Amino acid sequence: MTASPSLSDPLWTPDAARRESANLASFLERVNRDRGHAFDSYAALHRWSIESPDEFWTTMWDFGGVVAERRGDVVVDDITKMPGARWFPDARLNFAENLLREGGAETAIVARREDGLTTETSRAELRRAVARCARGLRALGVRKGDRVAGYLPNIPETIVAMLAATSLGAIWSSCSPDFGLDGVVDRFGQIEPRVLFTADGYFYKGKTYDSLATVRGVVERIESIETVVVVPFVGSGGSLDGIRGAVTYDDFLGAEDDPEIVFEQLAFDHPIYVMYSSGTTGKPKCIVHGAGGTLLEHLKELMLHTDLRAGSRFFYHTTCGWMMWNWLVSGLAAGCTIMLYDGFPFWPDDKALFDYAEAERIEFFGTSAKYIAAAEKAGVKPAKTHDLSALRAILSTGSPLAPESFRYVYRDVKADVHLASISGGTDIVGLFAGGNPTAPVYCGEIQCIPLGKDVRVFDDHARPVIGEKGELVCTRAFPAMPVYFWNDPDGERYHAAYFDVYPGVWRHGDWVEITERGGMVIYGRSDAVLNPGGVRIGTAEIYREVETFDEVLEAIVVGQEWEGDERIVLFVRLREGATLDEDLVKRIRSRVRDGASPRHVPARVAAVTDIPRTKSGKIVEIAVKNVLHGRPNKNVEALANPEALEQFRNRPELAS
Repeated sequence: MTASPSLSDPLWTPDAARRESANLASFLERVNRDRGHAFDSYAALHRWSIESPDEFWTTMWDFGGVVAERRGDVVVDDITKMPGARWFPDARLNFAENLLREGGAETAIVARREDGLTTETSRAELRRAVARCARGLRALGVRKGDRVAGYLPNIPETIVAMLAATSLGAIWSSCSPDFGLDGVVDRFGQIEPRVLFTADGYFYKGKTYDSLATVRGVVERIESIETVVVVPFVGSGGSLDGIRGAVTYDDFLGAEDDPEIVFEQLAFDHPIYVMYSSGTTGKPKCIVHGAGGTLLEHLKELMLHTDLRAGSRFFYHTTCGWMMWNWLVSGLAAGCTIMLYDGFPFWPDDKALFDYAEAERIEFFGTSAKYIAAAEKAGVKPAKTHDLSALRAILSTGSPLAPESFRYVYRDVKADVHLASISGGTDIVGLFAGGNPTAPVYCGEIQCIPLGKDVRVFDDHARPVIGEKGELVCTRAFPAMPVYFWNDPDGERYHAAYFDVYPGVWRHGDWVEITERGGMVIYGRSDAVLNPGGVRIGTAEIYREVETFDEVLEAIVVGQEWEGDERIVLFVRLREGATLDEDLVKRIRSRVRDGASPRHVPARVAAVTDIPRTKSGKIVEIAVKNVLHGRPNKNVEALANPEALEQFRNRPELAS
């Protein structure tokens, strides 16, 4: 078995002033004062949050300042139902109202395009724009339960449209404009929206792309769409001819500049979002999330585990097709200024995002683990080139953050910063492992299990274990579980997705370890776990060794069925000018053997020029494995670069 990260000195420890001023410390103080406890550790607070859900979630409701017509006396009707528990069944609230609770001159949104054009929107301006957009939707007859879709870049108008829709009780769903026609139809076609918001195009790597041609195809294939609202983002001046129900954004908003906004008061579990699984094994699952659960979980994760507060400048590099967009936007409910970026993160050069962080005094900088690894490979060292004195925290998700990336952040980005590797998913629109701004950061380890989540690791006999690898599970209900899946009236698909292995227990599909410290190490997706000789190996264990080589930009590892067993096959994408010769293969195998174990050593190593990934940047090991074995991939449209799969077909080095 590969050893867990050692109990070495932490990479970073918050000083006393930071610990004492953290929201988490204030929350602990409130719990002790108001609930009569004397908790003196995160572990004790977490245990109470699981064992006393009524006390915990009502305290979080008050601490987060949830705006509601009423909360009601019942917190959860039956927490033993998994799924099926109903949270705050008597509550009435509106999601958008909570994100628009302030309406002053404070900055709500800063938005930057990849060409550097930057705009600001105040809270008063945002509220006024949402009111105008909501009025436009009402004029179209949009009402509670209708679907409103966005095929948009990461721009303020996307947030405006979402808030306008949810203010009415409509359900919002979005995907980014790099989705092709089939990808959009596979998603929106299932939920049948009445209104589609789109931009005329988008920018990427210095080029301008038209969106209207795709939108014409979308409208032709989704009959439910009655109106298409076109935002002039790239200024293409493209014709709206042939787009049924097309109207410009300005005409849709109308002439009245400051209409009154009405927030429909709705049930705690009233749907606000339809989100989608990656769809790499078939048509994407449509996951429906409720207003109250999303709001309460996000307030907890953003305020307690990230330490956001009124005025914090909060950035996450994301598109509108990734759940981190939803997470970022909820920063408005915590009083933050949310920072948007649309475009390629290394345009016009490798320092683009750090230029943004410096110029706009970003305090909380969120990105993907892949971006951090790529920045290191590119030789980006902002500690030497940028003024990041405002930066308090760096957040990373999307895939496991390798130990070398932890070291890179503290060595080359900023020494005094809270590095919060976090992990969760679209399924829960939130986290199963996250940050603790009052605790040390250890190399390769996520800091903690979030409050209110009874997360455990099951071994092969469904027994909870500490310090051993196994399946990530959650054994008790929590507010941000999906309300239901779309077009799943009996709940069969919902149940099959999470509860078919351990009845009454959520199985998330990650292969992880909970450490003695209470942190978490993620070794990869459990459905991509390698199994040579019957020994289960997480793919992240191999990536963290291979990607330390300067010659290797990125890698993908899969199991190949071979002579009644499985052997490990490693594919590497090399830096320009590098060659996969015998020496490099030998050094890779030696590094994997020494850093992981002899069982982790790949039987075959091959070079490729591209690695397939989803639209949100996650590599797709299962899709590559299917190609290797001649099995079909049901929905390659879900991939950002489906053409990359062809490199893995009929490889001669894998025939022996």
